[in-house]
Amino acid sequence: MGELRFVHLGFGAEAVEYHAAWQEQRRVHTARFADEIPDTCLLLEHQPVYTAGRRTEDSERPLDGTPVVDVDRGGKITWHGPGQLVGYPIMKLPRPVDVVAHVRRLEDALIKVCAEFGLETTRVEGRSGVWVLGDEVAGAGLGGLSLDFDPRRHDEEFDPRLNGPEYAPSNAGQRHEDRKLAAIGIRVAKGVTMHGFSLNCDPDNTWFDRIVPCGIRDAGVTSLSQELGRQVPVTEVVPVVEKHLSAIWETATPLPRAV
Repeated sequence: MGELRFVHLGFGAEAVEYHAAWQEQRRVHTARFADEIPDTCLLLEHQPVYTAGRRTEDSERPLDGTPVVDVDRGGKITWHGPGQLVGYPIMKLPRPVDVVAHVRRLEDALIKVCAEFGLETTRVEGRSGVWVLGDEVAGAGLGGLSLDFDPRRHDEEFDPRLNGPEYAPSNAGQRHEDRKLAAIGIRVAKGVTMHGFSLNCDPDNTWFDRIVPCGIRDAGVTSLSQELGRQVPVTEVVPVVEKHLSAIWETATPLPRAV
């Protein structure tokens, strides 16, 4: 696929407001469609924000009226903010576009990033992104609460936002459940990709407890820092992400989707 150019929009104290980054995505998308620039990946941290993809349901949004930015990507609601590395690969794909193949390439690169840090991750069938698998044990609980009769097993409408820290997405690791480390949500317009991935490095994951992350009620979220037991700042992860994204894109031979 050729060389992938990286542009750093801002990290730490220079974290980028969401609408400003979205506008920059549009500008780069227009330039890539016109072949004025090569494939480009924007890397950044966002100021705290909730964003909702096209499939987000009202029952998954914050209960307290916290503002949510509705965006034109796929997927559902998520959070972006400090401690999370966000990447927006803006790339021209062959037509007819194979969106699934593009998502799989992103997942492959992020799985390799995690492996370089010594963390085994994987895909979960039917759920995009990169996951740490749980080893859920019957009766395991948090704070003395037994989960033998976990209501989520029998109630598809169970709402973790109303049931305290025992069921909070940020505590999934303590419950030995599957937990998402990296989320992916994209859009393809005129054959050029937009939006992309977010990789939790060392964020405050309790931000996710105010929503139903990605619309998933029976799993949670995690971070590199949480899984590795040490602080893994975004700045440490950026060059590793660049290395593996570059390797994937330089060696991949994308084909049009079969029709």
